[in-house]
Amino acid sequence: MEAKIIVPNFEGSHNKDLLASAARLTRGGTYQDLSTIIICPTRGVIPATVVQSWMGLMRPMNQKVVGPIFIQGMEVGAAYEAAIDMITAQPELASYKYVMTIEEDNCPPPDGLMKLYESIEGKIDGAKYDCVGGLYWTKGEHGQPMCYGDPNVMPRNFIPQIPNPEGVTPANGLGMGFNLWRMSIFLDGRVQRPLFRTVQEVVPGVGARAYTQDLWAFEQLAGWGYKFACDGRVRVGHWDQQNQIMW
Repeated sequence: MEAKIIVPNFEGSHNKDLLASAARLTRGGTYQDLSTIIICPTRGVIPATVVQSWMGLMRPMNQKVVGPIFIQGMEVGAAYEAAIDMITAQPELASYKYVMTIEEDNCPPPDGLMKLYESIEGKIDGAKYDCVGGLYWTKGEHGQPMCYGDPNVMPRNFIPQIPNPEGVTPANGLGMGFNLWRMSIFLDGRVQRPLFRTVQEVVPGVGARAYTQDLWAFEQLAGWGYKFACDGRVRVGHWDQQNQIMW
C-alpha cells in the first residue's frame, strides 16, 4: 500500500456534484414506483443464448419485479390474454405499475429495462407514452425494424419506420418482444377484450383483414388515445435458433 497523508473528506463523490447526482436520479426515476410484472409466452424450451441475456438484465433496486411468468403451449395472443387475466384478477398484482412483455427469442441489453423506464415517463423526449419497446428487427437478410407507422401520417398505417438510433420514435405499433406497458391499460374498462387477438377474417362490406396479435392490440388502443414509441437506445437481438444467428 502506498504511503500517504490522509486528508479528511467526508463529503463523498455523489455529494460533490449534488446537482448532477439529483439529475441522474430524476432521469432514472428509481425513487418512484417501478413495480413490474414480466410475462412470456413460450413453447416450453428457451434457448441458452436468450436465457443468458435475461440473466444479465438489470432490475431496479428496492423495487418489486415479478417474473418472468411463463404461459406455455398456447397460441401467442391467447397466452398474453391469459396472463393479463390472471394478473388483473389478483389485487396485489393489479396494483403494479407496469407489465413487461418479453418473448423467447429476444435478447435485450443489460440496461434495457432501465432505459425503458426513462422513455415511457418522458425523460428522453419530454413525451410520456403508454407502451415503449426496444428496437429489434424481423429475422432474415431483409429484416425490417419493428417500429410501425408514423402517428403524424394519415391515413393511419403500419409501414416500418427508420428509428431514431439515439432516442425515441413515436409509432403506431411495435413488436411484443421487449415492451414496457402501463398496467392502467389493462384496467381500462373501455378497452374491449380480447385485446391481444390474432385476426384472419373476412368482414362483410369491409373485406379481408389480417393482424398479428400485437398490431391488433395497438390498433384498438390507439382508438382510445393511447400512445406508443420505440426506444432506439435499447437494441434487442432477435435470436434465430435454427440458424444460430442473432438478427
